[in-house]
Amino acid sequence: MKKVTGIGGIFFKSKDPEKIKEWYRKHLGIESDQYGATFEWGRADAPGPSGYTVWSVMPENTKYFDPSPSPFMVNYRVENLDTLLEELREAGVEVDDKVEEYEYGKFGWIMDPEGRRIELWEPKDEKFKEIL
Repeated sequence: MKKVTGIGGIFFKSKDPEKIKEWYRKHLGIESDQYGATFEWGRADAPGPSGYTVWSVMPENTKYFDPSPSPFMVNYRVENLDTLLEELREAGVEVDDKVEEYEYGKFGWIMDPEGRRIELWEPKDEKFKEIL
């Protein structure tokens, strides 16, 4: 089974999210809304767009990364979240019991050995595209 298939998102904390989003817009051309920016990409073996990566700035007091004290979190795209979470549990990885499902995909979370929270996303790209 293929495990991680790509980067689903980059999330980081900021003391002033609006100011930081404006800096990235002005200097790097990243246009973002309250949810962040979305980058569409394709694969050499599949015609047309085949996925999305989200870039998002969050308030420094967000609880979304808890229990990790890290100022950033990476979201990895995965093929089969349930199977992967079970494999990780069996391997002794700290796996959050919570799994959330939305029309655009399913999410789970793990912690790496240094206490960084990692988000795992089994996307439904067609639904995600409709929402955009």
